Amino acid sequence: MEVDVIKEDKDLIEVKIIGEGHTLCNLIRQELSDSEGVSFSSYNLKHPLVSSPILSLKVEKGKPRKILLDAVVSLKTKTKHLKSLLNKFS
Repeated sequence: MEVDVIKEDKDLIEVKIIGEGHTLCNLIRQELSDSEGVSFSSYNLKHPLVSSPILSLKVEKGKPRKILLDAVVSLKTKTKHLKSLLNKFS
């Protein structure tokens, strides 16, 4: 996976997530929607086989890059927790 910043302003960031599809982008979008200070989060994937999704984030307060990174860290923590719960069933 590779991430390219397409556009970044004081209240907006758009990133292309190369090598990923709906699954990861939907998780990030939902986590961002639940984050404080976010006014808009979305992604666009023109074609799942030949294009890369572009994730957009607009914030009312805070720095968009930091809010995006915080959302990714939060998802990482939640994933580790889920993995530990699932390991109990093994």
